Amino acid sequence: MAGVRKKVGVLISGRGSNMTALLAAAAAPDYPAEIVLVLANREDAGGLATASAKGIPTACVPHRPFKGDRAAHERAVAEALDAAGVEIICLAGYMRLLTPWFVGRYAGRMLNIHPSLLPAFPGVDTHARALEAGVKLHGCTVHLVTEGMDEGPILAQAAVPVLPDDSEEALAARVLAQEHLIYPMVLADFAAERPGSAPSPGAVLCNPLPAPPAVS
Repeated sequence: MAGVRKKVGVLISGRGSNMTALLAAAAAPDYPAEIVLVLANREDAGGLATASAKGIPTACVPHRPFKGDRAAHERAVAEALDAAGVEIICLAGYMRLLTPWFVGRYAGRMLNIHPSLLPAFPGVDTHARALEAGVKLHGCTVHLVTEGMDEGPILAQAAVPVLPDDSEEALAARVLAQEHLIYPMVLADFAAERPGSAPSPGAVLCNPLPAPPAVS
């Protein structure tokens, strides 16, 4: 008999491409989590329409009317999440710095995906910074959210090569493809309470380098 699916709320600020990947994974009947709410802090977030078209409940709690009162805004967000019965929160391009109150309220139950191989390049502009630094590998990280920005325990990472002629856009696209693979995998393991089990090889711990030449 299948277990009860964990209820997930996804927070977005824009198009929500990682949200779309999570929705696609959660559509499978044997997936251990269901998306019960997609919430945005911007009324023009494109991901709201995407989720609504798939029959997923949506909500918008704009931050601007709170006039810089982050705590008050987060209380309103928490009310919406709690009303939906959310057990796990997935940040998917949610462009808000969270207060210690919000992080503490959902401690151990909030995941984030970040476009770098943490602890390298926390914060924003990760692809440009990776190119400027001249690194040979870049990628993405799924981690638990703690009070320190992008400092939470790492749950999974995927690496891509940085090519000699890479542009910021090309590198970002290659990383995003890996984000769409590992976020649903990590959420599945997390919801099934098996964090640390290894998802399918080639996605989370991939080897992006060319294969060595065959020995004749």
